[in-house]
Amino acid sequence: MRRITCIATLCCLAATAQAADVHLLTAAHIHTSNPDQPQAQAMAWDESGRVLAVGDADDLQARYPDAEHIDAGDATVVPGLIDAHGHLMGLGYALMQADLVGANDKAEVIARLRAYEKTLPDDAWLLGNGWDQNDWPEKTFPTAADLDAAFPDRPVWLDRVDGHAGWANSAAMKAVEAAMPDGESLAGDWQPDGGRILRADGKATGVFVDGAMDLVGKVLPEPDAAYRTQALERALAAAARDGLTGVHDMGVSADNLALYRQFADAGKLTLRIDAYANGDSKALDDLCQHGAYHHPDGRLEMRGVKLFIDGALGSRGAALLADYSDEPGNRGLLVTDPETYEGIVRKARGCHLQVATHAIGDRGNRIVVDTYERVLGDDAKSDHRWRVEHAQIVSPEDIPRFAPLGIIASMQPTHATSDMPWAEERLGKERLFGAYAWQRFLHSGAHLALGSDFPVESPDPRLGLYAAVTRQDRDGQPPGGWLPDQRLSAAEALRGFTADAAYAGFDEKEVGRLAPGLRADFVILAADPLAVPASQLDDLQIESTWLDGKPVYEADKAAKL
Repeated sequence: MRRITCIATLCCLAATAQAADVHLLTAAHIHTSNPDQPQAQAMAWDESGRVLAVGDADDLQARYPDAEHIDAGDATVVPGLIDAHGHLMGLGYALMQADLVGANDKAEVIARLRAYEKTLPDDAWLLGNGWDQNDWPEKTFPTAADLDAAFPDRPVWLDRVDGHAGWANSAAMKAVEAAMPDGESLAGDWQPDGGRILRADGKATGVFVDGAMDLVGKVLPEPDAAYRTQALERALAAAARDGLTGVHDMGVSADNLALYRQFADAGKLTLRIDAYANGDSKALDDLCQHGAYHHPDGRLEMRGVKLFIDGALGSRGAALLADYSDEPGNRGLLVTDPETYEGIVRKARGCHLQVATHAIGDRGNRIVVDTYERVLGDDAKSDHRWRVEHAQIVSPEDIPRFAPLGIIASMQPTHATSDMPWAEERLGKERLFGAYAWQRFLHSGAHLALGSDFPVESPDPRLGLYAAVTRQDRDGQPPGGWLPDQRLSAAEALRGFTADAAYAGFDEKEVGRLAPGLRADFVILAADPLAVPASQLDDLQIESTWLDGKPVYEADKAAKL
């Protein structure tokens, strides 16, 4: 009898300990992105951060009476938001450079650079990012002379907003020429592979497009370990503040993967990173030699490679099937030779890796889809989930090819609203039919994953939701939205940043939905994104961001800092 009592007591103690390790969240609305149970008012998870149950608040409180109870009140909970295309170290570096985003003219650029220069040592390069000549009255590319009067001796290098062009002053170009072999210079009519040096009368003007940017990149001072660590810390903090719990990090070097791993080993990785190797590089060779990489804590993996086929529309580097409407004779750039590109795709396939390719122009997209079709062959219907990053301007003939080939369209809603003031000038009206065509992709049966391409755009997914649903700028222009038939519903947009983004990274059994067995990654919002007017989506208040059932950002605590 005494033995039975002891066993019963031990069972009760075990049950109590188990209940104490359960956390229970209640909220006015929980949108799960799970079609089997789209709505709930409560969610329970264990100490490991795995969801135990999702459902009615009374039922779960009865099931877990001793759980730690977190009452979110009138707030709304959504799955952790995943950016399906970003550049984490790029964001960190951008946050440590002069911010030129939104500068209305070259005078404002100079003013911002002068203010930032005061923070620099005398021998440092002046680095900045985010300029866009399309925002300026003259809408033409700048020149080195625009910078030289203010910065005659300090080298200046400024990345364009899309990352596909850079602007140098004369001091920076002198540094480039000093590193070139004897007898070579930036002058002449030669062009680097996959790029373009803008010239006037045979002399470099100061703007370098796509592959030409590497000429400057080779002479830039290498960031040291402390700088890289600080950049990553800033990027992670920004992501958590914006409600991101995951990012598909496009173009990650072996060195940056090692830095991420150090953070993961130390428990400092507050973002779930799906890293994609930076082209035919050491990172890709490591994957081919050792297989896909997965960190034990589940917050870092690399199982794919990011490639490039063309440039960007804003710098007229996107590869088009016909001339640019505003620059006859120019059809853009192929930054990778198609034969070389196909060889890398075949290499990745042989290593059993996922392929993601940057393609913006209709010619670039066609080359990628044609290549995927040839390389996949009879395996086109396998679960490969190869991706086209941006799929920005696609021929109407090619959009229906994505779904049968199992190709994911990885697209960025804010690109449409950033480009809409000048896209028709670049393309003409007819090509807009296949431009930023989100609904056409969905109706074709293709999977659509959404992201931002930060730091090209803001990492804030609320801006992506707003752009997807309204196709307007933040002033509500144009009325009714630009090409409004391609707008997404709020539910479609939210799915693109949650369940569909997770699917694009082979992560649907881990994240992207709130369902038993999955990780408790979620965001608590002050209002319901599926109920508020579309015009308010960009201003949704993020109360907290949670990863594995633990907060990585809390607005109340941040406000007190």
